[in-house]
Amino acid sequence: MGDKGGGTDTESGTRSDWSELTHECLVSILSRLTFEDRWKGTLLVCKSWLHANKEPCLNSVFNLQTHFDSVTESPRWWDPRFEKKIDNMLRSVVDWADGCLTEIRVSHCSDRALNLVAQRCPNLQVLSIKSCPNVTDECMAKIASGCPNLRELDISFCYEVSYRTLELIGKNCLNLRILKRNLMNWLDPSQHAGIVPNEYLNACPQDGDTEAAAIAKYMPHLLHLEIRFSKLSARGLLLISQGCSNLEFLDLSGCANVTSRDIANSSSQLKNLKDIKKPNFYIPRSVFQPDRYGHWSLYDERFQTDVFRI
Repeated sequence: MGDKGGGTDTESGTRSDWSELTHECLVSILSRLTFEDRWKGTLLVCKSWLHANKEPCLNSVFNLQTHFDSVTESPRWWDPRFEKKIDNMLRSVVDWADGCLTEIRVSHCSDRALNLVAQRCPNLQVLSIKSCPNVTDECMAKIASGCPNLRELDISFCYEVSYRTLELIGKNCLNLRILKRNLMNWLDPSQHAGIVPNEYLNACPQDGDTEAAAIAKYMPHLLHLEIRFSKLSARGLLLISQGCSNLEFLDLSGCANVTSRDIANSSSQLKNLKDIKKPNFYIPRSVFQPDRYGHWSLYDERFQTDVFRI
């Protein structure tokens, strides 16, 4: 690349100016790059490249989750300044997409960005917003009415979102087939120590059965459900098995308040179930509570003893 005009010297000694490529040619080139490559490099080349990057056809998908998943989680991600940067990126893409945005996969955004999504993205089909401490029921109510074509929703680790969001999404988004409502590991929060703020870890939702009831009543067409570390009981699990009879995948990892017997009784009603993740986990002595889990003799029922270790 040249230093100012985006030019390069060819073998023949002539100089080509990349900024003079036609708009259509630029869009074709940029469409072959990943979102991160376009965002980090091509936006800064020159004005014509910036303009090409704003084409709606290049902004139908906003996926930063691959980046979040590929690196070690950082305390910096929970800083309001980082959240603001993510919000600004998402708001820019929403503006450029001009109604064509169909997929959003990101973490650490807030109501500030999602309010714009609700207004400008009627064709949105996938919304994955993990670890968003400032996404609320109020904003998700707007998503429910503004994005009725949702087929996949991931609100894992979003602790300001409650059963009210599940109710409204279920009522308005009739095409929803995938729901991910996973919580952080509250049995052994040490894995999040020094990264996630303690006050946020302590805000873990307690109303597992209420959320289960909302899922069962308003999302009968679900095929894929993840509720890792939910605090639902046998009652909540039974409601889900009765209300979501089409489930093919169910993830109950870390659900400490249901026994193997509860799971067997409920899953027997799910005739289409192909895969179920059971709560096989290790509970350190430091967090074990006998009054919650009962006598040692109950371990064979509550946990899978072949992986349970003290």
